[in-house]
Amino acid sequence: MTNQLQRAEAFRALHVPGHPVVLFNAWDAGSAKIVAASGAKALATGSWSVAVANGFADGEAMPFELCLANLRRIVEASDLPVTVDLESGYGADPRAVGETVSRALQAGAIGCNLEDSFPEDGSLRAPDDQAARLKEARRAADALRIPAFLNARTDVFLQAPSDEHDDRLVDLALERGRAYADAGGDGFFVPGLADERLIGRVVEGSRLPVNIMAGQATPPAARLGELGVARISHGPGPYRLAMQALEKAARAVYEA
Repeated sequence: MTNQLQRAEAFRALHVPGHPVVLFNAWDAGSAKIVAASGAKALATGSWSVAVANGFADGEAMPFELCLANLRRIVEASDLPVTVDLESGYGADPRAVGETVSRALQAGAIGCNLEDSFPEDGSLRAPDDQAARLKEARRAADALRIPAFLNARTDVFLQAPSDEHDDRLVDLALERGRAYADAGGDGFFVPGLADERLIGRVVEGSRLPVNIMAGQATPPAARLGELGVARISHGPGPYRLAMQALEKAARAVYEA
């Protein structure tokens, strides 16, 4: 427990606006070891990568027991803090989400992502509903006396193409962010957002440190730091890169 507490505190301290912690997401113990050996300060899973690597679709199709077993192996793979992507919390109601978070922390995680969309169709939950789920997640962490980092993810910017992202969507996201902060969230994750001006508005208006997902359209890490971002995730990117390299190597062998 002492080591877990130290890891949790160290992970929390990495979230410095302007000096973002970079998470190159892993999906199993092997990829976690590679990322750790490359100089990472913390490890993070990505639900899409974990699911696809195990033969499932994203959206909580992968059995939770298998997710926990995978998480335990990742935690044991290094001495780094591990935050786990729990998607929508694997629970139909807030109490079930609290149990999910409790079990993830008992498996060794020091934080998690919780998204505000339904896994079935990607539609957004009502802000009050998501806030209630985050409150139960915080209660679960407090009951275990672990200062877990709850990364509150909003999928507002995944609901529309990037060329339709505007100030109205930023206002909607910030409204959710305020509710999530009040509910006990520690970070505000806005995947899908890539426009510099809008990122700046989110950072300025958020009470929580802001997490951006890196992609081809997002500004480079240095620029995100200048904008005040505190965390950069790579999501499914690392898994896709690895699989592309594997496919290229395999094709070269068979074509020869």
